[in-house]
Amino acid sequence: MAENGEEKLLAVARHIAKTLGHNDNMADDILQIFSNFDGRFSREKLASEDEDRPRSCAALELTLKSLDRQISQYVAADHPIWSDSADSSAFLDSIDELIATIRDWTPLAVDKSVGVCLARAEDLMQQAMFRLEDEFRSLVERGGESLELSRAYRGESNGNLSFDSGDDEEEEEMIGNGEDHQIPTAQPIGDYDIVIDALPSGTINDLHEIAKRMVTAGFGKECSHVYSSCRREFLEESLSRLGLQKLSIEEVQKTPWQDLEDEIERWIKSANVALRILFPSERRLCDRVFYGLSSAADLSFMEVCRGSTIQILNFADAVAIGSRSPERLFKILDVFESLRDLMSEFESVFSDQYCLFLRNEAMTIWKRLGEAIRGIFMELENLISRDPAKTPVPGGGLHPITRYVMNYLRAACRSRQTLEQVFEDSTAVSHQPKVDDRSSSSSMSVQMAWIMELLESNLEAKSKIYRDPALCYVFMMNNSRYIVQKVRDSELGSLLGDDWIRKHTAKVRQYHVNYQRSSWSKVLGVLKLESGSLAPNVAVKSMKEKLKLFNIYFDEICKTQSNWVVFDDQLRDELRIALAKILLPAYQNFIGRFQNVPEIGRHDKYIKYANEDIEAKINDLFRGSRGSAGAGRK
Repeated sequence: MAENGEEKLLAVARHIAKTLGHNDNMADDILQIFSNFDGRFSREKLASEDEDRPRSCAALELTLKSLDRQISQYVAADHPIWSDSADSSAFLDSIDELIATIRDWTPLAVDKSVGVCLARAEDLMQQAMFRLEDEFRSLVERGGESLELSRAYRGESNGNLSFDSGDDEEEEEMIGNGEDHQIPTAQPIGDYDIVIDALPSGTINDLHEIAKRMVTAGFGKECSHVYSSCRREFLEESLSRLGLQKLSIEEVQKTPWQDLEDEIERWIKSANVALRILFPSERRLCDRVFYGLSSAADLSFMEVCRGSTIQILNFADAVAIGSRSPERLFKILDVFESLRDLMSEFESVFSDQYCLFLRNEAMTIWKRLGEAIRGIFMELENLISRDPAKTPVPGGGLHPITRYVMNYLRAACRSRQTLEQVFEDSTAVSHQPKVDDRSSSSSMSVQMAWIMELLESNLEAKSKIYRDPALCYVFMMNNSRYIVQKVRDSELGSLLGDDWIRKHTAKVRQYHVNYQRSSWSKVLGVLKLESGSLAPNVAVKSMKEKLKLFNIYFDEICKTQSNWVVFDDQLRDELRIALAKILLPAYQNFIGRFQNVPEIGRHDKYIKYANEDIEAKINDLFRGSRGSAGAGRK
């Protein structure tokens, strides 16, 4: 070995002299310098290059023959090399020596004979790497048959892993008894602070030793490829067992919404398990297999997780770019919130340069979901604005669009924090409401105020299709009262503010006043007594005529308005009480005066209603039809 080392050293000296010397004289001068510097570089030894070259190549050939014999027996073996630790150690030692030989002799490759020997060495290295690749794959696949699970923070014993969701809608907990490698019964996941040890520790060590040799030999990409292809299958199978289907964006968009709602539930479960359990576990495994080989570890991890991550993100993207129909809001909010809550996992798990595009894609799709949510609210605005004023609601009751919009907004406000984030992230609100100054309000408050204004304008247009002005006011009173109640009893109240509630409560009262004036002013008018003195016969005739008109008007109004609707019990009582307060005193006063006129004669002949009858008729108002009376109470 010492002799081989000196031969290599002499060969290197000759190579330097030959490379730096532009002619034979310069080369001789350089050789003379080497000779003066170290006795081993004597002129005799250095001058015998042509004579020593066969000896040098002979030493290299001898080494290669020995390595070829050792390595070839393992390359040709028909059994797994790593089934025997002695075989695997010997194989790796041979590869180490081959790597060192190529490294040491490469500087002398300008020598044709050395170059030929090194070409043979490279061929042998390639054969060894192919076999290492097969052994690497075999170890990953065999090790993956036994899946271990650990709760790192509790230090519990490891168990098996289950993703078998079956028909169960609950999230699966990965459990096992450490004895049976079959998939155990799925249980709900209580938390995500668990780590999957997908390969035994011994297998990981073996893989690490192989990876080191393959990377050192320049086969790092091949090693990453075989590793990622095996682990990628595990991830895909895991997501499949969680119920996540491989659907293209086009297939997601063609899926009926009711079916897609179920798919979204499965997606949320799968995304959480993937980002919080599967991917971190794969990151940990990559770091252990490729310990000290950070570039190979990062590349392998990206290749392992890329397909599954894109599958998860593509589904969310398909949801984001799909229909903006208002009923989709709540499920899209679920997807938005899930992806938002997973952004920290995207940042931590995909932190290396190879995974940068996955982080960026997740952020882009999350923002696109926010755009979709804002687009849904724009579609809601369009739905309100376009809702036609064609057929009046019977009895002036609650219009379906009022009930729909208010219940929709109440439900949406349960996700107030998320919606505020969505609207604040928007560069500008799509419409600015023409209401009092809201410069200090949040973007969501402005959005809600604008929708309320659109709804109010739409209802005012619908009220004009009623021919009876009094019924128009009843319609507005019903719908405005409902709106105020829904606002007051929900998050809408804090969004729109007390001033908004007071203003619209005052509007309800004004509609009440307007109803009374338009409906009962004519009735009250006939009960007024003329001031001044009239001839007895004229007074008698006038009072008889007034009482007759009162009976006609009162009968007419009661007959009509008994079919009108006031959905709110309290509002209906308030209307009746207010009406009784203005009508009964006027009627009693008129009847009292009427009964005191002796010229009339028999009074009961003209008096149709006693006070109790008037009150009973008033209490019979606004009952509506059986279907209309209870409409819109929810």
